[in-house]
Amino acid sequence: MTAQADAGDGGGPGNGPANVTAAERSVNPLQRLIQGRLSERGLSYGDVARRGGLPRSTVYTLATTRNLVRPPRPATIDALAKGLDLPVSAVRAAAAESTGLHYYDESSAAASGVPGDQERDLLIASIDELSAEDRRHVAALVESLRNRSGQPPQK
Repeated sequence: MTAQADAGDGGGPGNGPANVTAAERSVNPLQRLIQGRLSERGLSYGDVARRGGLPRSTVYTLATTRNLVRPPRPATIDALAKGLDLPVSAVRAAAAESTGLHYYDESSAAASGVPGDQERDLLIASIDELSAEDRRHVAALVESLRNRSGQPPQK
């Protein structure tokens, strides 16, 4: 399962051209998205901050912090998307992937024939409320459930 994004940035790690440098690979997906958009549009951190209604320091921090501990708050993601003139889903996916999480866009799930599921929606929505240690526990549980052999998924 992977994060869904259409950021026009060449995809995630390992999906870029062969001549990508090690420094470029060490940049997380949110950094890559922000920096790429700044370069593409000739924008500054201040421009994005003004357009999105964010402090300049927030845009700068998100664009330069290599190891995000957790994704930005939903309101910050919304404002950043507005400032960058990108779909919120692209920014949300990049932010989630930057912290090792996966974001599943409801429209992508519907297009793939996967119906909405209250438990799934609750799990996804509550990720930001969990501590890093709790997220590791949840991730370990999910991995163990995915690795069960020959057992049908429970409903």
